[in-house]
Amino acid sequence: MIPKSVKSLGLALAAALPLLAHAQLTGNVSLTSNYKFRGQDQDISKMKAFKPAIQGGFDYSFADTGFYLGNWNSSVDWLPNNSIESDLYGGYKFKAGEFDLDVGMIAYLYASNSAGNTVELYGAATYGPFTAKYSHTVSEDYFNYAGAKNSDRSGRNTGYLNLAFAQEVMPKVTLKASVGYTHFAGDIRDLGVPHYVDYSVGGSYDFGSGLSLGAAVAGANKKDFYGDVNKARLIVTLTKTM
Repeated sequence: MIPKSVKSLGLALAAALPLLAHAQLTGNVSLTSNYKFRGQDQDISKMKAFKPAIQGGFDYSFADTGFYLGNWNSSVDWLPNNSIESDLYGGYKFKAGEFDLDVGMIAYLYASNSAGNTVELYGAATYGPFTAKYSHTVSEDYFNYAGAKNSDRSGRNTGYLNLAFAQEVMPKVTLKASVGYTHFAGDIRDLGVPHYVDYSVGGSYDFGSGLSLGAAVAGANKKDFYGDVNKARLIVTLTKTM
């Protein structure tokens, strides 16, 4: 049975999309077979490959200034009494020679359990099909790994580096691959939590009119510590952009 909060999220996103008529405002809705974040399942209620999630949000760009704001949401199930993740972000995109650069801030918010709330600064550089992005935690905790609300430990200064590749290999078909590395803050490491590497390999097909289908195998190492949440999964995602 789909939780009421997830149904509400889906109805709200579907209702909002027809309103996104302004050229600077775009919206998106996705259905995915499994939501993984940095290689880890975001639904730990069941150890199965199929853990469907509904996702979506919007992006607003300020004309040609390079500044933007956005919101993205997903159903989740890894924090007690919470079933929705809501991300708020803003930044600035600009060019430097042949590089496309992007700097900004993002807040990951969990309305019914703020213990997971995390804020990061990020910077990314794209050259052709290659993108390197680094995210740095500035909030007191990193997704409750340090348990900052109930201890004197901190997750601040946890870092995440992601290297990604995306290239259209034939009309409408794009090949995608990425590898990431999570380097935890000292207080988290002191708890015995190991740094880890995540990966994703797959592609997408563009049907046109904003509809695309993606498929990828994604997971992470250190499964002996993290368990099946890091297990490699085949993830299929259908996205509609407006």
